[in-house]
Amino acid sequence: MSIKILVADDDPDIRDILKLTLSEENYEIIEAVNGQEALEIIRSKPLDLALLDYKMPKMDGRQVCNLVKKDLLLQHLPVIMVTGKGEVSDKIGGIDAGADDYVVKPFEPKELLARIRMVLRRTQRDLEANPLTRLPGNVAILNELSKCIESKKQFAVCYADLDKFKAYNDKYGFEHGDNVIRETARILLGAIKEWGRPDDFVGHIGGDDFVVITTPDYANKICEKIIHDFDQISPSFYNQEDRENGFIIGYDRQSKIHKIPLLSISIGVVTNEMREISHVAQIGEIGAELKKLAKSMEKSNYVKDKRQEKA
Repeated sequence: MSIKILVADDDPDIRDILKLTLSEENYEIIEAVNGQEALEIIRSKPLDLALLDYKMPKMDGRQVCNLVKKDLLLQHLPVIMVTGKGEVSDKIGGIDAGADDYVVKPFEPKELLARIRMVLRRTQRDLEANPLTRLPGNVAILNELSKCIESKKQFAVCYADLDKFKAYNDKYGFEHGDNVIRETARILLGAIKEWGRPDDFVGHIGGDDFVVITTPDYANKICEKIIHDFDQISPSFYNQEDRENGFIIGYDRQSKIHKIPLLSISIGVVTNEMREISHVAQIGEIGAELKKLAKSMEKSNYVKDKRQEKA
């Protein structure tokens, strides 16, 4: 998979020089001519790195970087600020805004490529992160679950996925579906930030499946926040007609028409409060069972494991 780099500069000559330089490494280049366009691209396309000119119309590089680094879903995107020669205040401003590095115009092509490689290496702490959400993927999730079991401490694993997502994807297409998944990731991260602990974990299993790892005393509040925020935003994923109807029209395998409700979210919460959990597969099995129960309720819901271990 090629590395995608955003080049944002209002000077077409600088963009051409950057494209020529980056082509040596076969990077895929996406261009923006101002800060506002750069921010829109960052929010809509999965990128590996952004090169932002400090001085741009509509929104400067510092403002774009600041907004990116404050966004829970985008904050891991590495940003290199491109500043004018001798503009010390620009360098300081870029670093204060959260830029990972900076280069000074006119730049030496080999130095720029070396800096890009260094920043990419530094930010690829989790090589198997999900490319759509940048959340840790299955290897990291398994490692976290193993750590929970080995620690012998109490934990809560919240398995979340979206209801009626396939029907939504079929009607609205994968681009809209990807947007729903990104927004869901944002909601999970926001819930952890507001109601979780600093070392809580959010992972993306794949598709519309996510996992949140916390402790039993925090799990209820986190799940309630996720459900509240998802139900608030869910109607905005639809056109006006579907939103007002409260459903979309879908077809089953026999081509029969069905009214399919708007997207909701189901969460199964596995804990070791009342039973011993000794291996990762056990967590997955209980989680699937609880999530199935939550899905049977036909609305956003969560089900927490309350069953005691059989004697």
